[in-house]
Amino acid sequence: MKPARIQKTFAQPHSWQQLKNAQWAFDSIQSRLDEWCPKLFGYHMLKLGGLSCELETSHCNIKHQVHLDITNPRHTIIADAFDLPFIEKSIDTALVCHQLDYCSDPHRLLREVDRIIIDDGYIILTGFNSISLTGLARWYPWRKNNLPWSGRMFSPYRIKDWLGVLNYEVIYSDCSGLFPSKKGEKPFSIWLEHSLGRCASTFGGMYFIVARKRTCPLKPLKPHWELKRRLAPASVGFNKNASSKASCNNQNRLK
Repeated sequence: MKPARIQKTFAQPHSWQQLKNAQWAFDSIQSRLDEWCPKLFGYHMLKLGGLSCELETSHCNIKHQVHLDITNPRHTIIADAFDLPFIEKSIDTALVCHQLDYCSDPHRLLREVDRIIIDDGYIILTGFNSISLTGLARWYPWRKNNLPWSGRMFSPYRIKDWLGVLNYEVIYSDCSGLFPSKKGEKPFSIWLEHSLGRCASTFGGMYFIVARKRTCPLKPLKPHWELKRRLAPASVGFNKNASSKASCNNQNRLK
């Protein structure tokens, strides 16, 4: 497995129009986001990156929403993703769309986002699945320099492992787009994807993960100390035969 941190600068997309099959990718994430927005509560929401800024979240219960990016014109704050201008535990929900795919140090990015999320807050992550047809296509020489294949792709299992290290509980995970298609098309590939069911979801081209920050360890640690027994049988210098003889002698005396 390749290390997560590498010394390389990636050309990060700041708009969905820069990606191949942009409309399909946008609709796939937006449909899932529409289901989760009514379930999110709090005061402040961060939409990190240009792709996150273009997603519609006006129906979310969190009214104060911050759009952070450098290039996208919908931003409200311009800042570096590795140095977010927020105090610790001040954001209730963070929407991070395809930021890990074009990041030289995804661990550092996740730790920075974790720093600003409140206890029991939410993080929503999306990205391209490396174990999919979309992920395998990045090995074609004529595609490795074009978006979205010019970035890095991680499997959702690896993303969940990183979240577990940061003490996040994954409450929803799904992959979509085994065969990406344009909006309005109903080809045989869509029917096949629905027929395969869970198997198709595992190898879907794009993952959608919702995780919640927990304040206590997800796996309780067993204490090293143990309570001592109040009554313990004698084990040192104890003779069972002598004890039985003494008991018989006492009974004879009583007679």
